[in-house]
Amino acid sequence: MLNELIETVFKEGGSDLHLAEGRYPIIRVNSELIPLVKKDVLTAAHMQQFLDQLLSPSHKEKFEKEKEIDFSFSPMGIDARLRGNAYVQQGQISIALRVILKVVRGLKELNLPPILEGFTTKKQGFFLVVGPVGQGKSTTLAAMVELINQNRAEHIITIEDPIEYTYTPKKSIIDQREVRTDTPDFYTALVNVLRQDVNVILVGEMRNTETVAAAVTAAETGHLVFSTLHTNNAAQTIDRIIDSFPGNQQDQIRMQLSGSLIGIFSQRLIPRIQGGLIPAYELLIVNAAVANLIREKRTHELASVIETNSEMGMIDMNRMLVDLVRRGEITIENAYLHSSNVKILEKMLQ
Repeated sequence: MLNELIETVFKEGGSDLHLAEGRYPIIRVNSELIPLVKKDVLTAAHMQQFLDQLLSPSHKEKFEKEKEIDFSFSPMGIDARLRGNAYVQQGQISIALRVILKVVRGLKELNLPPILEGFTTKKQGFFLVVGPVGQGKSTTLAAMVELINQNRAEHIITIEDPIEYTYTPKKSIIDQREVRTDTPDFYTALVNVLRQDVNVILVGEMRNTETVAAAVTAAETGHLVFSTLHTNNAAQTIDRIIDSFPGNQQDQIRMQLSGSLIGIFSQRLIPRIQGGLIPAYELLIVNAAVANLIREKRTHELASVIETNSEMGMIDMNRMLVDLVRRGEITIENAYLHSSNVKILEKMLQ
């Protein structure tokens, strides 16, 4: 039954599958939740059967203790992986599954700006892709890692929870480590990665200050580090990182960031008028002026820096939204929903 439901997600062009006792299976297609009312309402027996298929014995043991678990799964006969989370709500099992295509798509296919390719040619630095959950951050980073794999002979190590995209080594060596399966946690993996003759590091998510500090240190010591954060824009990202540290450490991390950060890419996936999703994005490129603003605690000025430096390749989210509206890709209503400064957007649309 599970494979049949997963096949339905693919057939309908969906991104997610939601399973819970007492309701129909539900898929997400182009951001909309759609109940599969022609399928059976799921029972406790169904949910237990799904868990048996999706979780290894060690993961099942962890789930029974903690009542929630992240995992990945490769269904038989389907050319994709699934990123999943099982959890308990009101004493009943629920499962959320996200489709991860095995083929890593390129920047052009993803409708992402070619300027991102420039960050894959760097020998060192810290590059972040940010945005809310489900906005394609992992897909963007996978495209960038695959560019390195195709064009450079490097040692790439990914640290993920769970592993999403899998890579076929081309010019690069690629080692992928899954938290709890291959390493206890992100921090332990990052501390040890510096002794593994690595060039490029992908950190799936920075969940605590120890991981952030280790990632920044790795970028400072001659490595190219990619990671993600659940933040909305460049200024908020920098403030969130710095504010996560105790007061007596904030000046140090601010100085480290100003010297190691090379860019922040913020993205949203917006429903297209013609169907499907299209990305809207903001790009901050860290130059001497931006580094100075970070050091001097003037991150509130970063938005205006982005707005006025398009000739350098920086991309302003509002300008991007206006462009998508004028090209007939998205509605004005969706542009307003995804703008962080509606008043400026309104003036630009007039």
